[in-house]
Amino acid sequence: MIGLAPPAYDPAAPTEATKLPVAGTATVRAYIADLAGRHRKAFLLLVTVNAVAVIASMAGPYLLGSLVEEVSAGAEDVPLVRTMLLFTAALVVQAFFIHRVRLRGAMLGEEVLADLREDFLVRSVELPPGVLERAGTGDLLSRITTDVDRLADALREAVPQLAIGVVWILLLLGGLTVTAPTLAPVVLIALPALLLVCRWYFRRAPAAYRSEAAGYAAVASALTETVDAGRTVESLRLGPERIALSDRRISEWTGWERYTLWLRSVLFPVVSLTHVLVLASVLLIGGFYVLQGWIGVGQLTTAALISQMLVDPVGIVLRWYDELQVAQVSLARLVGVREVEPEAGDADERPEGRAVRADDVHFGYRPGVDVLRQVTLAVEPGTRLALVGPSGAGKSTLGRLLAGIYGPRTGRLTLGGAELARMPAEEVRSHVALVNQEHHVFVGSLRDNLRLARTDAGDEELWEALAAVDADGWGRALEDGLDTEVGSGALALTPAQAQQVALARLVLADPHTLVLDEATSLLDPRAARHLERSLARVLEGRTVVAIAHRLHTAHDADLIAVVEDGRITELGPHDQLVAAGGAYAALWRSWHG
Repeated sequence: MIGLAPPAYDPAAPTEATKLPVAGTATVRAYIADLAGRHRKAFLLLVTVNAVAVIASMAGPYLLGSLVEEVSAGAEDVPLVRTMLLFTAALVVQAFFIHRVRLRGAMLGEEVLADLREDFLVRSVELPPGVLERAGTGDLLSRITTDVDRLADALREAVPQLAIGVVWILLLLGGLTVTAPTLAPVVLIALPALLLVCRWYFRRAPAAYRSEAAGYAAVASALTETVDAGRTVESLRLGPERIALSDRRISEWTGWERYTLWLRSVLFPVVSLTHVLVLASVLLIGGFYVLQGWIGVGQLTTAALISQMLVDPVGIVLRWYDELQVAQVSLARLVGVREVEPEAGDADERPEGRAVRADDVHFGYRPGVDVLRQVTLAVEPGTRLALVGPSGAGKSTLGRLLAGIYGPRTGRLTLGGAELARMPAEEVRSHVALVNQEHHVFVGSLRDNLRLARTDAGDEELWEALAAVDADGWGRALEDGLDTEVGSGALALTPAQAQQVALARLVLADPHTLVLDEATSLLDPRAARHLERSLARVLEGRTVVAIAHRLHTAHDADLIAVVEDGRITELGPHDQLVAAGGAYAALWRSWHG
């Protein structure tokens, strides 16, 4: 068939290699089998109830065919009343069981969807933080929102309806074989045309739907990243470039949308034509059989009605199978996180001490491009280290390496002699904590938000943690105190308050090594200065690595590392570096005007 061609591949478009993976067929099938195993009883009950409903629906054609047969045979006493009563009883049974089918199907869909969401969430939080950071916000967001929504529709409707349609077709064909065996093969006349168009369609549809979903993810990614970096876009006058990128992504996505719509515009008219062909074949060939005396008029009537009843289940199967093509792509994208193996680490790799050391560390986000080069650093327990330097020098990247988020490309990064990259993630988190500028307030009470750091913390400990970050004032002013509902749809905390909640979690977690990546950036300078001094008292004796643009943070530190172009160019205390007259001294003079 000739028609609309799929959109051309754009080499500038983001590839899946830079995003979270999409699961392969084997992984998807294995997951579907696992889900089916969990809900086997519910699925069998749905099929059984549906079978009863379909059998009840065939009572009408059988009763009408019998009535026509008696009238054509010249019977004078036709049992109309008995036929009407039986027909009414069959309708009542059919209506009751159809109601049960819909109810059971909806329940099954919701239960499977709940399992899917829970599985995705559990696996997502197990992913290495570095994998999620490299994947970007848009890709993960589109999977959590768009793909889950598509799957919700499919699991609520497509899976139950597809099972119903298949059972319906099989039972109708069985009923036709019993009542008019010579006409049963006639309904297969349209099968070659149906198989041909389905084969044509389903060879193209899965890849097209995958590209359509990836195109939407690219649109979401471009828009989300532009909004998140709005100030940077404005300051660097990148608006036209970002708009052009968004327009290109939208054009690619809508191109795939048009292509998949064209595929459906070919499939469904051909399917409708096969319905007409089946009924016409049954009537014409069945009429010839009646004239030859091979079957009765009643059998032809029953066969014609059953063949007409096949229209609905065939349409259901094809319609929902088409929907499942979209859902299968979304499922592959959600299940794709299962193909990213969590970093198990070496359980025997445990720190013996608290000293943090970096020996000739090189690291880059892309092969062949190092962001950090020849970094060598020793941080003794209890040291307050400040990382300073120009934007883009690699300070945040070094902080993430020190927090165990990434592993070095070459060199060694150790905590107490144990390599951070080889330690299990949970072990690393029990020793080192990272707090950056992105703070999330979860929907729930203030108490629940704080207890994320330590579930057994009592109210007194929670208030002490809030006091340590100067947040007990506004916390006690809340009408319900710790029971106040915060987050989306409830009390919206200011960015500064959300930052204080994140720091209070840090106090409760009580790690011995902390990496603070501009953790007080959302507070005004005076409040930030006061908070940092309060935190310093609470965190006395702990190792603190602070990444800051406010140089008063560096002034209070025991040790300062100046990062420039991915290297540590100066290392020492404040007074020593100022006296040296190097890069830090220039920054300090500039800071003080």
